[in-house]
Amino acid sequence: MNKVLLSWSSGKDSAWALHLLRQDPAMPIAALLTTFNQAVDRVAMHAVRRELVEAQASAAGLPLWPVPIPSPCPNEVYEERMRVAMTRARAAGFTHVAFGDLFLEDVRRYREERMAGTGLTPVFPVWAQPTGILARTMIESGLDAIVTCVDPRQIAASFAGRRYDASLLHDLPASADPCGERGEFHTFCCAGPMFTRPIAVETGEVVTRDGFVFADVVKGS
Repeated sequence: MNKVLLSWSSGKDSAWALHLLRQDPAMPIAALLTTFNQAVDRVAMHAVRRELVEAQASAAGLPLWPVPIPSPCPNEVYEERMRVAMTRARAAGFTHVAFGDLFLEDVRRYREERMAGTGLTPVFPVWAQPTGILARTMIESGLDAIVTCVDPRQIAASFAGRRYDASLLHDLPASADPCGERGEFHTFCCAGPMFTRPIAVETGEVVTRDGFVFADVVKGS
């Protein structure tokens, strides 16, 4: 019997991967795995607070497997922490690890290479879906997300803190991928068909750090 561990960034793509996998009874999701910057207890790159990821896991009805990593994190340290997590997963009976990657071949190849020899099979449920269509499908399904990180070299800093909705898609420059797959932006998913309930959040301070623009997201009332 299959048992799937989902790599969970807290964003819309991993949330949509969860939604798709839950429609396949042969691929039951049993846990979410997230890397956290251990210095600030936030999701690496997305900069989402750990308590919000815990709220996502609760709304998804799944246990959260946190993997702490230093910041900055040398690649060899990251790979060792993930190797330990994969060993734990295999010992717990997991058979697959799912990723929300969309089309970057080098990223997929890296994951497949790292998974080789672990006894776990990588799966990519959202892979190769046209991102313009995918973006609209996610929004029309009721998925709600907030842009938490923007690369201002690719899109305007003012996108930080905005809702991921039809208006945002309209305002993105033609050079930007509608799902932000090239790193244009990252999101926090706060509602959608993958959750039993929405997560009440508010947008807080917007700061520029290390060349990126971050919008803080905090629990709402």
